[in-house]
Amino acid sequence: MDARGLVRSVGVLGTARGVRSVRSAWRRSRADAAALPRPGAERARVPGAAVGAEPRPGGGVVRFARSSLLVRVTVGGAVFCGWDGAGPEPSYGLAHGCPAADARAELEPDTEGGWRVVSERMTVAVSRLGAVEFRTPGGVVLRRDLPPRWWDAVGTGDAGSAGDAESSGGASPGAGGSRWTQCSRVAADARFFGLGARAAGPRLAGGPYRLWNTAPGGAFGPGNDPLPVTMPVQLVVADAGTHLVFHDNSWNGWVRLREGAEGAGSGHDRPGSCELRFDGGPVRSWTVVGGPARVLRGWTALTGAPALPPGWAFGHQHAYDASGSGGEEGTPAVAAAYRELGLPLSALHVDSPGPPAQRKAGRGSAGGTAGSDGHGTRLGPGSGFATGPGSGSGAETVRLVAAVRPGVRAERGDPAYDGGVAADVFVRDARGRKVRGLVGAGDAVFPDFTDARVRKWWGGLLEERLPRGTAGLWLDGNEPLSLTAFGDATLPLSARHALDGREGDHREAHNVYGLLMARAAYEHLFELCPQERPFLVSRAGWAGSQRYGGVVAGPAVADWSGLRASLSLVLGLGLCGVPYCGPDVGGGEPLPPELYLRWFQLAAYLPLFRTRSPGGPGAATPGRPRGPWEAAPWVLEHARAALAGRERLLPYFLTLARIARRTGAPYVRPPWWGAPGDRRLRDCGDAFLLGDALLVAPVLEPGAVRRAVRLPRGRWYDTVTEDVYEGPGTVVLEAPLSRIPVLARAGAVLPVASPAGGVELEVWAPAPGRTGRGVFAAGTGDGAERSRFERFTTRRDGGRVVVEREGGGEIGLPLRIRGLPAAES
Repeated sequence: MDARGLVRSVGVLGTARGVRSVRSAWRRSRADAAALPRPGAERARVPGAAVGAEPRPGGGVVRFARSSLLVRVTVGGAVFCGWDGAGPEPSYGLAHGCPAADARAELEPDTEGGWRVVSERMTVAVSRLGAVEFRTPGGVVLRRDLPPRWWDAVGTGDAGSAGDAESSGGASPGAGGSRWTQCSRVAADARFFGLGARAAGPRLAGGPYRLWNTAPGGAFGPGNDPLPVTMPVQLVVADAGTHLVFHDNSWNGWVRLREGAEGAGSGHDRPGSCELRFDGGPVRSWTVVGGPARVLRGWTALTGAPALPPGWAFGHQHAYDASGSGGEEGTPAVAAAYRELGLPLSALHVDSPGPPAQRKAGRGSAGGTAGSDGHGTRLGPGSGFATGPGSGSGAETVRLVAAVRPGVRAERGDPAYDGGVAADVFVRDARGRKVRGLVGAGDAVFPDFTDARVRKWWGGLLEERLPRGTAGLWLDGNEPLSLTAFGDATLPLSARHALDGREGDHREAHNVYGLLMARAAYEHLFELCPQERPFLVSRAGWAGSQRYGGVVAGPAVADWSGLRASLSLVLGLGLCGVPYCGPDVGGGEPLPPELYLRWFQLAAYLPLFRTRSPGGPGAATPGRPRGPWEAAPWVLEHARAALAGRERLLPYFLTLARIARRTGAPYVRPPWWGAPGDRRLRDCGDAFLLGDALLVAPVLEPGAVRRAVRLPRGRWYDTVTEDVYEGPGTVVLEAPLSRIPVLARAGAVLPVASPAGGVELEVWAPAPGRTGRGVFAAGTGDGAERSRFERFTTRRDGGRVVVEREGGGEIGLPLRIRGLPAAES
């Protein structure tokens, strides 16, 4: 703490809160200074030369002079590498532990004193000095990991040289507590993607990227990407192939990327490089190779299938601050006001700022929601309230989603606090005292979600305290939320956590705190109503977050750079296995009309479609929600059109959700998804595929009424004008304020909402001599029923388009043929 920090805290937050902020930061600083080890003399370690090897199922252990490396190929084709005794478990990233080993893969001697493991999908070659190469079956090197280097305090023995990777479970002295670094080389033409939600993406240019969840906010720039969902997951696309690598390590880290350059016949190629640095171990990773679809399928097999949202979760949702909008009791009026504007809602996300103990309804709870009767009645995932004329049988149901934060008001007499103290569920410091942080108007304490017993307790607290009408949860502030006006947004790094029996401190638990809070909420919702699909969205997360729900991936930058960043966040999360996500449209200060409209139009084609009221009193008054349409009425007209288009595509979104559940394929995909070898598409980050059938080109610049789009190979139709475009190539499309360009792939079959009700198939005519296909997930209810896919093919027969159901039989749905000239249709 210095004078500058003191001045900032008082000036920004006000005198009273500034003093509390200073006190909170001082407590954190003193706790860390007393409990964390002080830097001392260290010794750098490298593996040394190979001295032998021991075969194991799926691979084996290669022993070096000062370390050891476990290589294991699993039945799904993923390869695990663990240094210095690190095994695949324990891991918060893996869904069901380590998959079974592939008995066909064996460790065998390689040239020059090295070793190799040959499997069906890749060859892993370990050099005599510890470099690891991942090669295609044809022998092309996709990635070369140089020997890692880590630093131990002087006096630490070389336990790693004889460590057993199976028995140690990754807890060896060398890997478990040391900072370490590793450099990798990739092909000169390779491009990097992933690392969670990155505003700088989707293609990650050279530069540093921190792996530390922080509250979103501030301007984006090199090395400054403050986002709450970081993941040590890279997807690398090159001409030779695609691979994904996951460094299973939750400590604070940095990734420095550098794209390669090809000599173009006048010099040597410069390979791309990736340098990783972590503050602690273990040093372990998983690698999956193949095409993009196969890689995501393998990644899903490791980390778990995405949770399937209920059907209503694909409608228009809105988040607002209940404290400035007539209180929680005003929620039905807010929903009715949006309906009157022609922007009907499927759900309202209700935020009541401050620790829940301050709220009238459900005092002391872990969260709150609208529609409360004040008696703390139980959750009802299928519940909501009706809105519409008379709220009769024809009225629409609006679900209620409660905002939940981890902090519990540290106040004696509060039931949640007293019960938590009695059950000993709160995070403690190294001296055994409850860790306190500044949240809202006072101090709060935090449940230790790394303890299964605490997760169970917290789920029970939700059931008791959340009032009637809650259909889902919005987990906010679980980075955890910034506790002071300066420094990292985190608990004291020395705070102690159970880590499910391993015990450790917050340096290891910080990045997975939001993930485990989501796990606690999801498991409780599923246990409460096993026949209902739980709805849960979280602001923070880590690898495996898709198992429990979606992510609100909105940056707190309300300008055109924030709009562009929103698309990057969704694409990045999808490539890391989190398909259900989306940004907030609006919030904070009111947006300029054009910016709001373009953001709204983009969000209408993203999985999570959520708007947000600007902050402050009257942000969403029951009489008329605030918005840019007050100054520019034309915004409302175009927003209605975008929402109508979204509602028409709901059957398609439901189908994509079930495909993602089965295969891990994201709804929103980069343009190169089906053609990773197209280098120009790899560099395209301002458009995206929605499934296989649609190409969406949002407007990301002010004043633009047309824009250039790089098309994948094949024929494409403008979904409004039905104009025809041929790819690959770049075309210029009209983008008036009334819409953004959306193209349909020739031959595609899209399930859409029929004007007469129900579902119809929209068929886009294939090019002459070509065929097409489509799929519809039938039985799209909100229960736990198994998905039933109906697949269709299309072909041209003279001037007709023929649609057939795979396996024969009646199609059973109305057809609408588009893309044929008037004479043929």
